[in-house]
Amino acid sequence: MSRSDAVRDEIRRLLRAVPFQRFIITLENGDRVLIEHPENIAFDPDGKGPGADDFYVITGRIRLFSTFSAISSSALADREGAVA
Repeated sequence: MSRSDAVRDEIRRLLRAVPFQRFIITLENGDRVLIEHPENIAFDPDGKGPGADDFYVITGRIRLFSTFSAISSSALADREGAVA
């Protein structure tokens, strides 16, 4: 399993949690993105074919297009949106 596949699987696990808990994605460049709702992030869940490493985030004023290989970590967020 590639690193991108492992990151995609972790994001998928966070999105499917019941109840959903907000989480933060940290990118390799240091940018942090708060995912407040499962509908704020979109990607090909199968991870196959062209663009399989791509994901999109739309939340608040943020419009982000990136790749799973650019994610350095993910963690649950507290009420204020900080890492729990």
